[in-house]
Amino acid sequence: MTDSSAPTPSSPLRAVAAVLGRHWAVFVALWMFLLTGLAIFDDYGAASDEHAHRLHGAATVDYILGGGDGLLGYQDRHHGVAFELPLQFIERALRLEDSREVYLTRHLLIHLFFLTGGLFIYLLTARLFRSKLIALTAMLFFLLHPRLYAHSFMNTKDIPFLSMFAVALFLTHQTFRKDTLWAFALLGAGVGTLMNIRVMGAALVPAILGLRGLDLLTASGPAGRKSAFLSSGVFTLAAGLTLYAAMPYLWGDPLGRFIESLGGAARHPLDAPELFRGSLISSQDVPLGYLPTWFSITTHPVALLLGALGAGALLSAAAAQRFRLFDDTRLRFGLFALGCFIAPVAAAVILGSTLFNGWRHLYFLWAPFSLLAAFGLRWIASRFKQPLLRALVYGMAGAGVASMIISIALLHPHQQVYFNFSEDRVTPDVLSGRYVVDYWNLATFYAHKHLLSEESSVAAVQYRPDGSPRFRTLQRSDRERIRIVHPSLAEFSVRTSRPAPGDDALYVEEAYNNVLVALVRERPQENPFLSVYESALFGEPILRSGFDLYLNDRDLIYVKEPCGMDDLKGAFFLRFYPTDPEDLPNEWQWGGYEEQDFRFLERGALFDGRCVGQIPLPDYPVLNVHSYQYYAYANKLYWEALFPLDAVEHYAAYESAASRIPDVRAAFDLHLDEEARTLTYVKEPCALSDIERRFFAHIRPASVGDLLEDRRLLGFDNLDFKFLTRGVVFDGKCAAILPLPEYEIADVRTGQFVSGEGEVWEATVPFGN
Repeated sequence: MTDSSAPTPSSPLRAVAAVLGRHWAVFVALWMFLLTGLAIFDDYGAASDEHAHRLHGAATVDYILGGGDGLLGYQDRHHGVAFELPLQFIERALRLEDSREVYLTRHLLIHLFFLTGGLFIYLLTARLFRSKLIALTAMLFFLLHPRLYAHSFMNTKDIPFLSMFAVALFLTHQTFRKDTLWAFALLGAGVGTLMNIRVMGAALVPAILGLRGLDLLTASGPAGRKSAFLSSGVFTLAAGLTLYAAMPYLWGDPLGRFIESLGGAARHPLDAPELFRGSLISSQDVPLGYLPTWFSITTHPVALLLGALGAGALLSAAAAQRFRLFDDTRLRFGLFALGCFIAPVAAAVILGSTLFNGWRHLYFLWAPFSLLAAFGLRWIASRFKQPLLRALVYGMAGAGVASMIISIALLHPHQQVYFNFSEDRVTPDVLSGRYVVDYWNLATFYAHKHLLSEESSVAAVQYRPDGSPRFRTLQRSDRERIRIVHPSLAEFSVRTSRPAPGDDALYVEEAYNNVLVALVRERPQENPFLSVYESALFGEPILRSGFDLYLNDRDLIYVKEPCGMDDLKGAFFLRFYPTDPEDLPNEWQWGGYEEQDFRFLERGALFDGRCVGQIPLPDYPVLNVHSYQYYAYANKLYWEALFPLDAVEHYAAYESAASRIPDVRAAFDLHLDEEARTLTYVKEPCALSDIERRFFAHIRPASVGDLLEDRRLLGFDNLDFKFLTRGVVFDGKCAAILPLPEYEIADVRTGQFVSGEGEVWEATVPFGN
């Protein structure tokens, strides 16, 4: 006799077929999303943040493989890499080198993970309501938000965080339903991964522990309380270990660097003007209505309505059930989802978080809001018993889905600029006068694409100081035909405003009657930098470094040949140390120097294989100029140079000191001139490493009464200084002049020190000998 219950070879296939049969609609929908994504994923240019995130992933891989510690100085080192690391390993495994291959691969993988997030929203909602129709609607709301749909191809931080947040919500529901240690361990691993995409995912840890705390309060007997305690510990341990293991930046100092990361998430250092409701605001000080406004004007009205109904229904049910809500697992999870939506907004407002680019950094809110919309749909459908009225409710939700699809189709490929009907989308340029419509300027990709289709030769395009053009996903042969130049040399300019009536506009891309990008033919001038270059060659460079630096009157001229775009990466910095500190503008007094930073093509040009830049010096006499080229995101210093300018007094002081025996010999020779009231520091040979540490000078008077009142308890005047504010380095020699007070001095105790570590060297110079 055969055992009919024994598995047959076709059992796994039958199991898969059964799942597909029960959920055929969601699989058809996801298959259509996938086919659409494969058809259009190369329609999007690379976002500016993509390059920075890719560099972060590369620095982390190098750190793991022992290729350097560049990660430790990386600008965004406190960001997680849970999504960037797999992208980097895939890129290296496939040996992708061309930027088009690299970024299109990334676009496809981001979108696939976004679809995965939608699938988990479906699974979670199906478990909550036992309704495939409601679950499918929630998934479609999740995937069809127009702004998020565009971002799902080129946003490697906010979209993966949103998708992983959906996974974490699913795991939370599953864990509390199963209530096993393995489930809590898996949930911890999921939340740890979430934190390693964005550290703000840490907010789920106290939320989940709070939810477990409710179980502890209602547990019957010691066994239940023990289970709650143990599972909470397993969850927390799994989350911490996962975060630590998958975020190499934490390896050196787990707790300290995690706290640093939390601080960076709450208060980003960027302080940029943000257009909001027609006014410029600071990203560091946004108004209370910033997040609610952006969320409400960029989300479809049907989704907003259902989400608001869901929130109201949950709060009403909680008030009606009171303490019995502990027994209603669906209601309790609904309130948890509501908290996941409200709490981050409240925290951002209370903490005064830096916010910019709309609600981009809080896109993860869309996962719990999609669940709230499902609660709203179920609530309103349950109000009607007649099948026809209930069908009308689902028809309204379907109309909302259809409207989202239409918006995505009509806006393609600019869905990231979606606004709903609450804003004027008809009057030309009204939106762009109230909000930043396309904050990443992604539409510039299409302007360059159009330009290359019209031009058969190399095209000189105006440099944009607000960011590099987004043409990394163009073919290599097309990218090589674009030459980025100083505005005065441009044949074409790519603008984000409507062309003037007299402009020769070749191409204009609009959305909602607002100009996203315009391509304009310019009339290039005769190269003004050619004469600058020729004048520089009449003299010798004052310094040879990454660039040769020439001084022409009060202009500093940078020259490099041969030179290409790769030589202009990052930003150029200049620090001017005045001969007299009183000459500094007030805003620079605290640091002792004035700083300028610029992109080379803002101040110079690349032509005939040479780079030439011209920077005017300040009006006041400049003691030292510190110049360097630095790429902040990659923490890479290309070159740096230090040279004196108006340092006649220091040269003379060195010559005078060199002819005399020093009063005191130490790490620096010290020469006292009691008549001139100066102390001169001399060192030969001398290198930059000798002057990096701060100098201290404690002036002890003959009479303490000569000191200011706040100094009398110390018994000395403190004249600490940075070397470059008092001294110069030239020909391997260092000379600094410290002016001394006019009162009678007993002695000067001086040297160098490192803050927190103490003195490097010290010496005492007596007076009156």
